Order: sequence, then structure tokens, then C-alpha cells
Amino acid sequence: MKQIALTGIKSTGILHIGNYFGAIKPALELARRYDARYFIADYHALNTVKDPAVLSHCIREIAAGWLSAGLDPEQVIFYRQSSIPETFELTTMLMAFTAKGLMNRAHAYKSAVQENLDKNDPDAGINMGLFTYPVLMAADILLFDADIVPVGKDQAQHIEMTADIAKAVNFNYQKEVLKIPQAFIQEQVAVVPGLDGRKMSKSYNNSIPLFAPEKELRRLIMRIVTNSQPVSEPKDPQSSLIYQLYRLFAAQEEQASLAERYRAGGMGWGEAKEELFRVANRELSPLRERFAALMADPAGLDAILARGAQKARPIAAATVARFRKAAGID
Repeated sequence: MKQIALTGIKSTGILHIGNYFGAIKPALELARRYDARYFIADYHALNTVKDPAVLSHCIREIAAGWLSAGLDPEQVIFYRQSSIPETFELTTMLMAFTAKGLMNRAHAYKSAVQENLDKNDPDAGINMGLFTYPVLMAADILLFDADIVPVGKDQAQHIEMTADIAKAVNFNYQKEVLKIPQAFIQEQVAVVPGLDGRKMSKSYNNSIPLFAPEKELRRLIMRIVTNSQPVSEPKDPQSSLIYQLYRLFAAQEEQASLAERYRAGGMGWGEAKEELFRVANRELSPLRERFAALMADPAGLDAILARGAQKARPIAAATVARFRKAAGID
């Protein structure tokens, strides 16, 4: 029997190529080796997205994005967090086993408090959704008996907290009520640079949207920051931001060929950007077309997620029933 991998996808913002290479492709690759479960974390998004039209659109946009990138809803379980009411029952039960001190140490909460140091109230603007975020995340994970949760190093704390909460439950009832998950940190996951050389991020305004129209894709690539080396001067491909992005899209022989042209001299940054656009557009064009078709059929997207929820709920119900029985409230 395959182990279970679970991935949560927050429904905020527009997917960019950093998400594609740094998160989506590695997560989908795990489906080859694990029993994979993916969920759209729309209740998590509610902490920051308060406009209902925006949140609804983001949910479908994220779903369409992952489906376009290769997620097969027939081979994995793909659902909306909000479609699984057992998530919120389990969250309430876990609250009884979660120390407040543990929540005080959560990175997101500590960071928000740190930003309030110059204010009279350290909790200004902090809602209980943010404070208890790790408990809801723990419920997302524990509900589906996840063995591993792929995360970046900066998110490992969430899985450690989930394990701590589950261990507290199991210790109290002296049995394995909840499976203890482990963080799966992929060391080789690409850190994709943005247009200015910093890590690609919407907050830095340096990202390339994954489904940008062809003209927009080319315009953004032409904005990539370069140095003032003349066309005739040989260039180091490894230190070139353009080449770093090119390697993500190009075949090995294409990478070797372009690297040689860099070293030989005679190629300007404009020509290098055109090469990057060529290989990027080659890979992204079919994704863009699938995304447009999916977004044009919102009812179809909703139906895919509803079918995923139908597969997910029996698993979730079994976990809650197991916990209720252990607690004496079945």
C-alpha cells in the first residue's frame, strides 16, 4: 500500500512560474509514488480575502491552474477544504489538546506581533483565524491520515506542530487515534528568481504569471534586469538571470548550446531574452489554453471539486468517528 501525501493549496493570488517550478511540479511528481490528496485551502484564505467575489474567483483560478499544470482528478483526491465539514469538527476537538503557548510560537503570529512593536496593542489587526491557523492546518493533515506533507523549510514548523498536537491526543488516550505525519522537504526544489533577481514573489512585484497571454509574457521577459556588458563581450551563463530562467524550460542540449553562445561572445541580452521567451512560450502555451478552457466552464470546475469531496468525506468521517469513540462522545 502506498503512503499518503497531502498538499494544501491556498486560494489567494495569481499563480506564477515560481509556483509552477517551485511547488506545483514537485507536488504533482509525488503522485507517482504516493497516494496523493490535494485540497484548496479556502478557509485559510478567508483570513486575508474578505471580498466574496474575489475569493470565489481565486478558488476556481487555483483549481484551474493545478488542473492545467497536470493534476489528474481521476488519479488523486482533489477537493475544497470548505466541502469537508469534518475538518471543522476535528479542529474543535484538537483545540482541547493544543497549548496556547504552542500557538504563541507560530511563525506567522510572532511575525505579526513583531510588526506591531511600535503600536500600543501587540495584537492589533490579528484575528483568531491567524492565531489558530496551525490548528486548522493540523486538522487538514490529520483528517486524511497523511504520512508526508511536502513543504518548504520555512513551513516545517507547521508539520512539527501538527505532530505535537497528534501526539498529545494519542498520549491522552493511550492509542494511535491520529497518524503522526512527517514534513517532506525537497532539497532540490527550484528557487525561481524574479525579474529583478530576488526570489519570484507577488509581494516583490517581480513575478511572471503562469498563464500570462503571449504578448504579456514577452513584455515581462524583456523587463528582466541585466548588466551593461556589450554584445561582443563573452558572458558567464551561470551568473545570468536570463539563463537561470532559461534552464527551467529548455532541454539539456538547448541549455548547452545557449551556454556556449554566452561564452563565445557576440550575443546581446535582447537576443538571450528572445531565446528565453521562445522556450517559455513553448511550454506555457498548452497550459494557457487548458486554463482558459477550464475558467470558461466554472460549473465544470465546481463539479470536479465536488467529486473530489465525495471521495474525501468517507476518509474524513472515519477519522472523526475514531476520535469521537476514543473521547467517549461517539
